[in-house]
Amino acid sequence: MTDITRIFDFPYYQLKTYNLEKAFTSKYHGKWQSISTQEYINQANAISRGLLRLGIQPNDKIAVISTTNRTEWNILDIGVLQTGAQNVPIYPTISKEDYEYILNHSEATYCFVSDAGILEKLNPIKANTKLKGIYTFDDIDNEKNWKEILELGKDSSNQNEVEARKNAVASNDLATLIYTSGTTGKPKGVMLSHNNLVSNVLDSEKRVPFDYGQSKSLSFLPVCHVFERMILYLYQFCGVEIYFAESIEKMSDNLKEVKPNVMTAVPRLYEKVYDKIVAKGSELSGIKKALFFWAVNLGLKYEPYGANGWWYEKQLSLARKLIFSKWKEGLGGQLDLMVSGSAALQPRLTRVFAAAEMPIMEGYGLTETSPVISVNDQRNGGFRIGTVGRIIDNIDVKIAEDGEILVKGPNVMQGYYKEPEKTAEVMTGDYFHTGDIGEIDSDGFLKITDRKKEMFKTSGGKYVAPALLENQFKQSRFIEQIMVIGEGEKMPAALIQVNYEFIEEWAKRHDIKFNSNQDIASNQILRDRIQEEIDEANKKFGHWEQIKKFEITPNAWTIEDGHLTPTMKMKRKVIKEIYKDLIEKIYRS
Repeated sequence: MTDITRIFDFPYYQLKTYNLEKAFTSKYHGKWQSISTQEYINQANAISRGLLRLGIQPNDKIAVISTTNRTEWNILDIGVLQTGAQNVPIYPTISKEDYEYILNHSEATYCFVSDAGILEKLNPIKANTKLKGIYTFDDIDNEKNWKEILELGKDSSNQNEVEARKNAVASNDLATLIYTSGTTGKPKGVMLSHNNLVSNVLDSEKRVPFDYGQSKSLSFLPVCHVFERMILYLYQFCGVEIYFAESIEKMSDNLKEVKPNVMTAVPRLYEKVYDKIVAKGSELSGIKKALFFWAVNLGLKYEPYGANGWWYEKQLSLARKLIFSKWKEGLGGQLDLMVSGSAALQPRLTRVFAAAEMPIMEGYGLTETSPVISVNDQRNGGFRIGTVGRIIDNIDVKIAEDGEILVKGPNVMQGYYKEPEKTAEVMTGDYFHTGDIGEIDSDGFLKITDRKKEMFKTSGGKYVAPALLENQFKQSRFIEQIMVIGEGEKMPAALIQVNYEFIEEWAKRHDIKFNSNQDIASNQILRDRIQEEIDEANKKFGHWEQIKKFEITPNAWTIEDGHLTPTMKMKRKVIKEIYKDLIEKIYRS
């Protein structure tokens, strides 16, 4: 293990230890195509040689924008890093103005893109940047293709120069700039070193029960997100075969084709999977339907380690046999572990999937911490529902007087690129201020209670923690997104985006016809039904923090329309601005 100090050491370690026949597998024209560990390294070296012939210097920045995760991304990543240059991944879904900002701020000299859709956004602004060339992964007429770099690197006569560049890269050298999507203001470039990511992989590895050299994974969370990127390095280190899902829409087909043992996702996806399963159960009738919901209700009471006693475990084993085994089958049949990060996971999902023998291990981290700080692990009593697990090795976490989580360790970023004053704002000595409020229980489990910046006071001077409320209300199948508001107002209220799929099914059952989203937003029967859900959830909160009024927004909250960040977090400021009339209606009518 000690010989892994830079990111590009992972493939060589994999070659020596596992030498996989199928290191990476992507689907092209309807067929899965794999490359071995050896081919991965050969192509990465060809990329490095080609880039040297293009004149790439140490510390040059090379941007990558890909709509889907794919084999090429990973080959390019290693090829770039071996030259001492840095990889700057960019979210495909952001605006062309943000593309322009990031390309200019990072001073990227080349850009690799996946497809024609990205080019459409990139071409109009490329003249305003320092880009010398754009290469595509897909074959596109009249565009330079990344295979030209592979071709340029075919001649291995300058491999000794690649080796010299590799040897010159130190563990603490900058490896990547990851621009945080940010819920406010311009994206910030988080500087992560080789050691930041390598240490996080090695320290997280102890928490994942893989069958080393045998396990299969399905990857689809954007690799420009540090969580998935670190996980891909972790898979490489553990000899896990990596398959790339085609898209979220094709996820369920891909799960059945690949039959993975592990996958990672954000809570939103697990919510969607669960909602789909329950919707299917609702279509059953008679004894089948009764059994299905008996199993679901049993699953929602799940506690780890047999804490509910023998009678519960007996019923659970029957539920697993009759119902939950079919859930597992629907997700490929081999899924033993799912990992969740990026936002709070609803405890009901943790419970029900663990009951179905596909446990979701929730973890916690930020781009600035490379990212993992803590994660649950079923082994050795390390799994506790409602927490983000125990702190991983070599990381020191302390809770500040105001409840903020502070982190120190080899995973903490080098700072924000070109923004020393913003870096200073989040550091106290070696401790990084996460902006999250939390607590550590007596058994060492970390619990996140809110975002420091999102807490607000009502006009009565009472503090309200919106994330806590939102997570509770989102357990309703009627609610897809909810934002609690009320800063400086006499009471908390909420803006709600309904779950359109579920509402459609519910309306059919109740003989209600909606002609538009506006119809949905103003329908009194639906509003009364949602009020019941809110009244029920309100019981869990103090009188001052209960939701007294709500409005349904007339459209879906999307990344494209600016409501959500690329990682599906709410942009609160933007949502407030878009729906200021509805907020006015809540508080002034």
